[in-house]
Amino acid sequence: MTILGLSGSLRKGSYNTAALRAAQELLPQGVTLEIFDLAPIPLYNEDIEPFPPEVRTLRERIAQSDALLIATPEYNHSISGVLKNALDWASCAPNPPCEHKPVAIFGASTGRFGTLRAQLHLREICAALDMLVLPKPELFIAQAREKFDAQGRLVDPQTRERLRALLEALVTWTQRFKS
Repeated sequence: MTILGLSGSLRKGSYNTAALRAAQELLPQGVTLEIFDLAPIPLYNEDIEPFPPEVRTLRERIAQSDALLIATPEYNHSISGVLKNALDWASCAPNPPCEHKPVAIFGASTGRFGTLRAQLHLREICAALDMLVLPKPELFIAQAREKFDAQGRLVDPQTRERLRALLEALVTWTQRFKS
């Protein structure tokens, strides 16, 4: 099984990107996770045809994956513009690759709520795109500075276990729709 990971943060020291790297270490056997860099994706513009090469690559990777794992930061009580932009491109006709795609969402922040509001918005967006959002478990990594070391490694054992549980649930969820 192949999972495509998207981080809604472009920051070099992003906790969300670091959490995706931790997910690569915690995957069930036989599962791979590719982290896709959203930085090269141009701003969405419906007048650009055909799709820019970076957008074609994103859409191809989504289509080739069995599921998505999205790590979202929280900016102004919502998801980042970078993530929304990528999802807008991925939702375009023809053949939107995110349609009917299983997806798990989670996020990390330095605050007390761990991207709760952003995840609620992301769930709404994914539902509008006909994505198959994993209902549970939910993972809100709050006070991320305490959970990651200086090199960006997820060192909190409880958070690692919760991330492992999310990944296992995503695999089970995805298998449910593949049969």
